[in-house]
Amino acid sequence: MIDPAALASHYSRFRVTERILLTGHSHQAWPDVAFEGQQASWLDAASLVDGKWGRAMEVAAEVADGWRRLLGEPHGEIALGQNTHDLLVRLLSALVPARRRLVTTSGEFHTIRRQLDRLAEERIEVVKVAARPAGTLAERLAAEVTGQTAAVLVSSVLFETAEIVPGLPGLAETCERHGVPLVVDAYHHVNIVPFDIAALGLARAFVVGGGYKYCQLGEGNCFLRVPPDTTLRPVITGWYSEFAELAEAKTPGEVRYGRGAARFAGATYDPASHYRARAVFGFFADKDLTPERLRAVSVRQVGLLAEAVEALGLDPAVARIVVTEAERRAGFLAIQTPHAARLVGELRARGVHTDARGDYLRLGPAPYVTDAQLTDAVSHLADLIGR
Repeated sequence: MIDPAALASHYSRFRVTERILLTGHSHQAWPDVAFEGQQASWLDAASLVDGKWGRAMEVAAEVADGWRRLLGEPHGEIALGQNTHDLLVRLLSALVPARRRLVTTSGEFHTIRRQLDRLAEERIEVVKVAARPAGTLAERLAAEVTGQTAAVLVSSVLFETAEIVPGLPGLAETCERHGVPLVVDAYHHVNIVPFDIAALGLARAFVVGGGYKYCQLGEGNCFLRVPPDTTLRPVITGWYSEFAELAEAKTPGEVRYGRGAARFAGATYDPASHYRARAVFGFFADKDLTPERLRAVSVRQVGLLAEAVEALGLDPAVARIVVTEAERRAGFLAIQTPHAARLVGELRARGVHTDARGDYLRLGPAPYVTDAQLTDAVSHLADLIGR
C-alpha cells in the first residue's frame, strides 16, 4: 500500500503538505527529482554545447520507453511532442487531404474540439456524437463510420466527468473493417487506470496522451503511439523525420520520411522537459508506483471523497456527483453544480486547489494527498455550499 504521508516528503518543492492539491487530474505536483533532471539538462548544455543533442536523443529514447511501459507495448512506435495538439495536427495533415469527413464526440478536450471546429469552417465535415451516456458512446460512434471517414477521434476517459468509455475494441474493429484510422485520446487514462494496447483492442489505433497530469512529468512531454508499418505521410512535417537520412544523397524537391513513428517526428525542441521526464519515470520505478498500485490508491481516495460528499445530503439541484460507480470512474470526482466556478475560487482562498469545466467541479486527489487532507477539503466544500 502506498503511504501518502511518506510519499509527500519527496514533493517538498511543491509544498504538498502545506496546501490541499486536488489537482491530480490536471497538474500533479512534481517530485523533487524533477528539479534535478531539469538541472542536468542545463549542465549538459553548458558542458557539451551543441554536442548536447546526442545526449538529448538518448534521454528522449528513455522517455519513449517510459511511454511504452505505460501502454503495455514494449516495442511500440512512439513519436514524442511538446503537446498533443502538435502531434494531432501532424496526424490530421496525413488524413484529411484524402477524405474530408471526421467523426468525434461532443466531449473531447479543447485540443481536439477547437481544431475540428476550425476545420469544419473550411468545409471538412465533422460529425459530433453526444458523449453521454458514455456507456453507449463507442457503439454510437461505430454507427457513424463509413468508407468516406478520414478518422474517428474519441477519448478513452471523458475529461469533464472522468467517465471511462467502454466498448473501444468493438469500435476499433469497425474502423479497421472500413479502413478508417481510430485516434484515442488517453490523457485521462494513462497511469491512473491501467492501459494496455492489446487488451483494449487498439493494435491498429493511434493513441495520444501526455505527462502533464497523472505522470507528474510537467509540460513538454506528450506522445503519439503509431500503429506498426504505417505509411502515412503528414503534410505538416518536421525535419527530424528524415534525421536518419541526413547524410544520404537527396533528390531536389523529394520529401523523405523515416520509418514508423519517425514519420511524425517534429523539429528542434527544448530537451529540458525530457530530462525532467526521465527523472520522474525513474522515481516512479524506484518507488514501485505502478499503474495498478496508483489505480488502487485513486479508487480509494476518490471513493472517500464521494462518500463524504454523499454524506452531506446535498440538494441535487445544488450539487450532485456525476458518476457514482467506482468501476466507471477514472481519476477524479466530478460534481455537477451551477456554482462550480465560484467554488473553485473560494476553495482556493482556503488553500484547497481544484478546478472546474463548465458546471462540473472536479476534485482530483493524488498519491501524496492524505486522507486528512481529503476530509478537510470536503469540510470546506460543505461550509461554502451551505453559505
